[in-house]
Amino acid sequence: MKKIALPIIILICTTCVKQDGDEYFDQIKKNDVELAKPVEGDWLYSHKEKGQSYEQFMNSKHIVPTTGSNIIYIRPIGNFNSLQNKQIELLREYLEIYFQLKTKTLEIVSNDVIPESAQRMGHENNQQFLAGYILNNVLKQDKPLNRIALMGLTEVDLYPKPEWNFVFGLASYRDKVGVSSIYRLQDGKLAPDNFNLCLSRLLKISSHEIGHMFGLHHCIYADCVMNGTNSMSETDKGSIRLCSVCQRKLNSGIKYDNNKRLLELEMYFKNNNLTDELKLIHKDVVAIQ
Repeated sequence: MKKIALPIIILICTTCVKQDGDEYFDQIKKNDVELAKPVEGDWLYSHKEKGQSYEQFMNSKHIVPTTGSNIIYIRPIGNFNSLQNKQIELLREYLEIYFQLKTKTLEIVSNDVIPESAQRMGHENNQQFLAGYILNNVLKQDKPLNRIALMGLTEVDLYPKPEWNFVFGLASYRDKVGVSSIYRLQDGKLAPDNFNLCLSRLLKISSHEIGHMFGLHHCIYADCVMNGTNSMSETDKGSIRLCSVCQRKLNSGIKYDNNKRLLELEMYFKNNNLTDELKLIHKDVVAIQ
């Protein structure tokens, strides 16, 4: 039986030294939910990660926006239908709020950029692209103006190497590029009745991967979008929210207004009928009032 590739999703948190001006993080910390002891099948059951404290993050090399490097880009690759294109636009809107940085969607690239040598038929008799080829031969060469991070998005399934069945995504954090596939997020076919579930998955996976590009490791302490996941079911159970420590890390580099970001996230979830996500983020809104 072949191995099944693990999703590229999830994360890290920890206690940190209190600093002046951190009232926001103190207020929302009470909404952090400690991770339960992992059981067989969970990411942390098979991956003994050490985590990343706030101090470790601050002492690490991580990107910080500058006037010449401050735009997140999405590069769609493939043939997307109208519902999928709608999700790409909603993803762009979300990432712009989530990271509080200008986010743009680039022109769609045809699947023809992937040569036959980087394609195969998967064990489910479905077309697959070699994720590493997309990183190295497509995205690394893609240098739009003021790029700080670039996420490729395919509608075709991905695989990382011959012995693996598939992978949800792959990233080069050094080069600040990543690629994810919507193929397995859509339960066979994206439709109105599963649109919100599939959108939630896409938001989690994309914000998680780009979070890695900004230096965040997997969170092992609280229920957080930076937690690692072993399966789609684990992803579905996981939180879309950054825990208070991971939020502190992200904010330390980007320097956005925490209250503004939080209220914009609440409005986004409300406008797009993401009810579970809205309930979750509303707890933080109440905490800062």
